[in-house]
Amino acid sequence: MTPLQAIILGLIEGLTEFLPVSSTGHLVVAQRLMGIGVENAAAKEAADAFAISIQAGAILAVLGLYFKRVKQMFLGLLGKDSAGLKLVIAIVVGFIPAAVAGLTLNTWIKEKLFTMWPIVIAWIVGGVAILLVAKLRENKEIKGKELLEITWKMALMIGLLQCVAMMPGTSRSLMTIVGGVLVGLSLSAAVEFSFLLGLVTLGAATAKDTLDSGALMLEAFGPLNLGLGFIAAFVSAIIAVRWMVSYLKKHGMVVFGYYRIAIGLIVAGLIFTEVVNAA
Repeated sequence: MTPLQAIILGLIEGLTEFLPVSSTGHLVVAQRLMGIGVENAAAKEAADAFAISIQAGAILAVLGLYFKRVKQMFLGLLGKDSAGLKLVIAIVVGFIPAAVAGLTLNTWIKEKLFTMWPIVIAWIVGGVAILLVAKLRENKEIKGKELLEITWKMALMIGLLQCVAMMPGTSRSLMTIVGGVLVGLSLSAAVEFSFLLGLVTLGAATAKDTLDSGALMLEAFGPLNLGLGFIAAFVSAIIAVRWMVSYLKKHGMVVFGYYRIAIGLIVAGLIFTEVVNAA
């Protein structure tokens, strides 16, 4: 991996992590196109660990952007903010299903589903799902609940849907945002809950993979590339999150549905023409 490739992967991670388009899918395709992690099983493990470890940059970006809300949650843990404590409980409840599923299914998913066709299918199916949800909400004035009105039951449903996103190409953001809307949150509240839940879910995944494969990753790519990927992810995530929040308030999620279908068809074409290996 060259420093330029590390920066490119970091930019892709930051731009796509919190958008409902699947950062994992984009990173897998980018790595294949650049020939990263294709030599053997150890190289693939190192490449996968790199892709997950640079998530820390995107996580830090959202932590900074939503610092006031995180502070409110911290005060809640100290017994100084009841609304903050309620939100902490919702985040924990939402995280538990992914934690259980991750510990039991992560190895199997990496072995069986981290190939191109499952990603392509997930992209297209997710895109169609976004368009269907948008169609159902068309011409309907659905106010939805604000973030602090979320209940633990609503959080549990969102958490269960987040488990589906363990399949590469699905998108954790897609499942949690759509899940939030379906259980009765407003779109803006669903987006914010998705971001906050992501801090915990992605943070746990980043810590686990870094501990499990960090030494192999550093040996393969070096600390410079990891640092460049982290910084690129941090900067691009700030841009992406700010844009997304502003865009969704005015236009909704339809554009992401069309994008997912388009990128799925493009990558399918690359597979058929053997530009990208399907394995």
